[in-house]
Amino acid sequence: MTRYLAFCQGDILLTSEGNIPFGVNAPFPLQPWNVVTTLHIGSDEVKIIRLDKPVVEVKGLEMMGLRKTHTVLCAEDYQLAGKGAELLYWDQNTRYCGCCGSPTRWMTEISKKCPECGKEWWPSVATAIIVRILHNDRILLVHARNFRGNHYGLVAGFLETGESLEQCVEREVCEETGLRIKNLRYFGSQPWPYPYGLMVGFTAEYDSGELRLQKEELASGGWFTRDNLPSIPDKASIARRLIDDWLESTSKN
Repeated sequence: MTRYLAFCQGDILLTSEGNIPFGVNAPFPLQPWNVVTTLHIGSDEVKIIRLDKPVVEVKGLEMMGLRKTHTVLCAEDYQLAGKGAELLYWDQNTRYCGCCGSPTRWMTEISKKCPECGKEWWPSVATAIIVRILHNDRILLVHARNFRGNHYGLVAGFLETGESLEQCVEREVCEETGLRIKNLRYFGSQPWPYPYGLMVGFTAEYDSGELRLQKEELASGGWFTRDNLPSIPDKASIARRLIDDWLESTSKN
């Protein structure tokens, strides 16, 4: 059996039951040029497909925004769908060799090679940090200008060349809030296929400084107790895991 990860822009094709389609043949008209690559995940064969247009009015199939699928797919399938979306994005941006300009060719399931100059290309991941900062019984939440909606999240930012993850956390916190932190600890990580990233989560405590928001990045922010929380991120994100972990720990005290 083959599983079919079919995408049209930011949407993925699922069955009406909320599953990734599978079968001996694709459940929709498939052209030879649609198939980007084939992955083998355990015993599963997975075909990743870029659709020219959404699949509509096909019984038992529907398109859904990738991020929304976290509510219907199991965690393993949601991560697989994200990997497929990342590979499609990478494929679209590596059609030509960056060294000599020749068309690239697939070399392995997740790599390409230039047939002219021999340059090999592998998917790169943009690494970002996200940090939960606590002060007494309060949590620091911010609303970034690039957020969609009115929810508040945690301080986050991209790793720069030549710095460690810990240095990145301290720099981003200082730049965006003017604060110094202490007791920095690793929490966990999450692949983030929007469009290709790895979010690395940390926890920390307030050390010193006065909260001064970086207006270019943050629209608003402040310290909140568990009893006056604003709208927070959905459960698809590691930001929500970090916040929920704090809420669970405070409820036990």
